[in-house]
Amino acid sequence: MIDVYSWPTPNGHKVHIALEECGLRLGRDWRVHPVDIGKGEQFAPDFLRISPNNKIPAIVDPDGPDGKPIALFESGAILLYLASKTGKLLPKGERQRWEVLQWLMFQVGGVGPMLGQAHHFRIYAPQKIDYAVDRYTNEARRLYGVMERRLQSSPWLGGRSYSIADVATFPWVRVWQNQGVALSDHPAVQAWLDRIAARPAVQRGLATLANARPQVQSR
Repeated sequence: MIDVYSWPTPNGHKVHIALEECGLRLGRDWRVHPVDIGKGEQFAPDFLRISPNNKIPAIVDPDGPDGKPIALFESGAILLYLASKTGKLLPKGERQRWEVLQWLMFQVGGVGPMLGQAHHFRIYAPQKIDYAVDRYTNEARRLYGVMERRLQSSPWLGGRSYSIADVATFPWVRVWQNQGVALSDHPAVQAWLDRIAARPAVQRGLATLANARPQVQSR
């Protein structure tokens, strides 16, 4: 059984959803260990041995590639690992695989960090800093524009098939209200978001630890 150390944040939900989409079921194939980042539990020595960058999520799979346990941190790496382990969410063809991977990197290097900063400065920062709010809100809007143009010509971010690129990006986009974005300006993103939200595996993933974290409203 895979041990998942996580919290109900967008990056945590990436892995919860991927596990379920790969056919792995909570309680049967994986179990979750909450790491309350609001209380600083990510700095505990036991967790740092698994995730040296003190970030969730992290996993320990007792049945690694060589039959031995493997510990992994960084959500993008975990998604690639699960796709490789199960043969799902990543195309077999080389050209199609690279198409997915570039959009996965778009999320890991752009969507996650920039929307995370938008969340911080719009919601969590102890004082409002107009420059920071404007900078990251404008970047969020730019990134939504990139996704809108892509999804106007492709059913999924990575191409013809639903993939880890969609799984990685969806949890960030579903909280668009916190980013200063009007989803009505991005109808293709809205349609993509609705299609993913309707998937049973996604709903199961989002239910993981759903009541553990208090809701914070955008300012």
